[in-house]
Parts: sequence; structure tokens; C-alpha cells
Amino acid sequence: MTKKLSYAALDKLGRVRLSPNFFFRDFLYSEISNYHGIPNLPHYPDVAIEAATHYCEQLLEPLTAAFGKISIRSAYRSPEVNAYGNEHDLNCASNEANYGRHIFDYRDKDGALGVMATIVVNAWVDEFEASKNWPAMAWFIHDHLPYSVQIFYPKLGAFNLSWSENPERHIRSWVEPAGTLTKPGMDNHEDDHSAQYDTPFFRAAGERLRAYLDR
Repeated sequence: MTKKLSYAALDKLGRVRLSPNFFFRDFLYSEISNYHGIPNLPHYPDVAIEAATHYCEQLLEPLTAAFGKISIRSAYRSPEVNAYGNEHDLNCASNEANYGRHIFDYRDKDGALGVMATIVVNAWVDEFEASKNWPAMAWFIHDHLPYSVQIFYPKLGAFNLSWSENPERHIRSWVEPAGTLTKPGMDNHEDDHSAQYDTPFFRAAGERLRAYLDR
């Protein structure tokens, strides 16, 4: 483990611009860290920056182009913050399970770089609250972006979205219909899913996303 970051180093880290719309500071907020007074600081800032840059460029910027503002609810967790959350039943998996995910300055057990963040697509919140049609967003992302895992939650349409050098391509949900929507090997994995998100909202988002990707 590297020595604890100085204030100056933390200030510099927060100002690192990962992509046009995101800075590293966007990834550091943690209720566990704030409430329990546990610093949420990466052990290996350069690894965290590299991983977060891939995440922003490949997932968050395309989503921003398609839908507008993306709010990050939970992203980076230091090993200390995550371990505390796991030990106290605060909805954190073990450190080992979160390497290459929320603890993204550590590679996963297979050596792959990765990032996971819990995000909210602001423009989708009202539609989600009215319909609870989370599979529409899930299939839209599945068909258009190089994600690794999506996990959907009941509040605000928030979902975990991850990127990995070794992507799983696995979608599951805590919202009804709960469980696994798809993963490699399932019959629906490679199907045409466009009918699942054939609404004016997603058609417009698809047009904006195609324009962004073709730029």
C-alpha cells in the first residue's frame, strides 16, 4: 500500500479530468466515508485514474450523449471503506469481490482492470418511476455499449454499471421481474432486443448516441 495521500495530492487527484464531463472527484463521494469518518482515498491513484478514464470514455460519455446528465451515487471505495461497509451490512460485497469493481485501484482476481459505479440517468427517473420498465434501459445498454455488469435497484432507477477488461455481459435486477435478465449462454443474449426499448424516449436517445459514436 502506498502512503496516505497528502491534502495537496488529494486536491490534485480530484482535479484530474477523466473525460469531457467527468473529473475524478465525481467518483470519490461516499456516505460510509463521510458518516463514519473513514477516508475514501485510493492506494494506487494512477491505477484508479487509468480505470476510471476507460469507464468514462466507454460508458459515461456515451450515456451522457444519449440521455443528458448522469448522476453518480456511489463509485470508488477504498479497501478500508468497503471493508467497513461489508462488515457492518451496508450493502458492500467483500473486498475480494469488489476488486476491479468499486475498488478500482486493484485489479480483479484474474488481473483485469475494471470499474463499477451506481448511477442515475436523470432524464429517465420519471419514466422509470411510472413504468418500472428497467429492462428497457438494460437492453438499450446491452445492445449499444461495452458494459460488463448491470444491476438495477428500485429507487430512482439507479443501477450499478461496470466496465472491465474482461467483461461478463451479465444483467440482473432487484426490481420486478427480479433476477437475471441475461448472461452469456442464455438464449436471449444475442437476440434482437430493439423491440424492448421501442419508445419515443429511447428512439431519440438512440439517435443521439449514434451521432456521438459516428462523430
